[in-house]
Amino acid sequence: MALQQMAGRLVREISLRVVRTIAGGCALLVVAAASTLAHAADPAKVLHLAFEAPDDGFDMVKTNNSLYSVWVGEAIFETLMTYDYLARPAKLVPGPLVSMPTVTDDGKSYEFHLKRGIYFSSDSAFNGVRRELVAADYAYSIKRILDPKNRSPQASSFEGKIVGLDDLAKTAKATGKFDYDAPIGGFEIPDRYTLRVHLTAPDQTFLYLMAHPTTGAVAREVIERYADATNSHPVGTGPYALVQYVPRSKIILDANPAYRGFVWNFKSSGEVGDDVIIKQMQGKTMPQIGRVEISIIEEEQSRWLAFAGGQLDFDMLTENVIPRVLDVNKLKPEYASQGIRLYRYVSPEITYTLFSFNDPLVGGYNNEKIALRRAIAMSYSYDREIAQVRFGQATKAQSVVPPGVAGYDPTYRSSLAYDPVLANKLLDHFNYRRGADGYRTLPDGKPLTLRLHSSTTTRDKALMELWKRALDRVGLRAEFPVSSFADNLKASSNCELMMFNLGASAGVPDGSDFLEGYYGPNARQGNRACYASAAFDAAYVKARALPNGPERQLLYTQMFRQMEADSAAVPGTWRMRNWLYRPWVQGFKKHPIMLPNWQYLDVEKH
Repeated sequence: MALQQMAGRLVREISLRVVRTIAGGCALLVVAAASTLAHAADPAKVLHLAFEAPDDGFDMVKTNNSLYSVWVGEAIFETLMTYDYLARPAKLVPGPLVSMPTVTDDGKSYEFHLKRGIYFSSDSAFNGVRRELVAADYAYSIKRILDPKNRSPQASSFEGKIVGLDDLAKTAKATGKFDYDAPIGGFEIPDRYTLRVHLTAPDQTFLYLMAHPTTGAVAREVIERYADATNSHPVGTGPYALVQYVPRSKIILDANPAYRGFVWNFKSSGEVGDDVIIKQMQGKTMPQIGRVEISIIEEEQSRWLAFAGGQLDFDMLTENVIPRVLDVNKLKPEYASQGIRLYRYVSPEITYTLFSFNDPLVGGYNNEKIALRRAIAMSYSYDREIAQVRFGQATKAQSVVPPGVAGYDPTYRSSLAYDPVLANKLLDHFNYRRGADGYRTLPDGKPLTLRLHSSTTTRDKALMELWKRALDRVGLRAEFPVSSFADNLKASSNCELMMFNLGASAGVPDGSDFLEGYYGPNARQGNRACYASAAFDAAYVKARALPNGPERQLLYTQMFRQMEADSAAVPGTWRMRNWLYRPWVQGFKKHPIMLPNWQYLDVEKH
């Protein structure tokens, strides 16, 4: 037995040398080393970072689109497709696949071939048996998205797309049970490692959805074992596994010993800094980092002090310390001299203020309610916010689709402009009268008090001060309840917050990812406003069936204008992100879509 083990190790070492020798080819080919690379991670290499808000669990189907949940989930679960680490714009590449999928039937059928010998991290749900990833796991994982009991925020992205899947969901709504064993025309599994997916119509965004963490493979045994506790028991085939979880405090992941590994071999996209990254990382077996320790530090100043004190290896620069750290768009000498590096990019995300259309005060579609929401939108100056709170690191958002994703229109200009004079006239016209105290009442004379919810961060406190001054200028009394971001996110997912300031980041490089948050049937499943417009919904359904291009862009413009006509939300800012990282962090570059970059990094302290 010992002789067999020694021989096995020798074969693996030889295989690894061969892989390194041929590493000049495509990065995707060298992944074939499988078990030879599983031990690359060094447990002594620990990456320390912080999240600015807590997660809401790690079941990717159930999470309320929490950025921080997805950040962890992407490192645990593997999707059929993923993204090239260095390529800009974002470029899809195979995940645990032999090659890119075969597309037939005029774009309606996709055939995926999984690599053999990919295993889930160990878990008691497997009863001591090493559990291999198979094609049926992906069919099961995708079905979970439309299981009504999961109330997945991503459900609308899959509705009407896969043959027979909607009928399965309708039956589940009628019977109260989703039959995962029922065959549907949309999935064929001719063997353990082949999955064929048949769509109802060609869909240009389908492969992007196959790279979205919601479609990451889970094992049915795990989901059934943990039932309602799947949010705290993520088990996947990805490079990292959850080993410690203290909600709202700490998350620790270790390199997954079952992970097959890969050799770092990405090509430059021509961006400044790519050559340095390639020189640092080329040919290394990945992941190198054995542990990732994440602290939840919601207060911006505390998070900055943690980075400045060397407790964090990298962090996104908090806006309140930008004047202290940056000289226009580069590091000040006192930070550059420490070897700290700066990575800047325009993030494909948006900040905005939403209204709950279920709220009796600000919700509704009659002229009086639309006038109130429009006056609120026109009262607020985003130029002031960008100068005073964002310190110039943002631009005013003109639509809900940001730069960096398909569907962004650089020529589009929102009709919701800052104009407090007109806002006052609008409120006067619709009989929102000022009382003796200067604050307005409802048209029927009843009290009018807005509630704009926020979190405990320094940034949110500053934003609420700006909002208070803005609303005072038009005579609208407001309260500003403060709660944790996670609690606000949960409440907003049920359309329970009258008004809420938040942001949204691209999960796929396509504008549909942002517009689905206003699609009526998606209420309480990503549509946090419970906004429902027949005109918007009709344009959205048509746009979903079209590729990116002039015809779809026209429908996007119709949706933008309809949202403005209804004053459905207040588009805020498109932000510039500034990441700082320590000199010992190698390979650092933030991807516009993928959130974690830990599996592509190394830590070399001398």
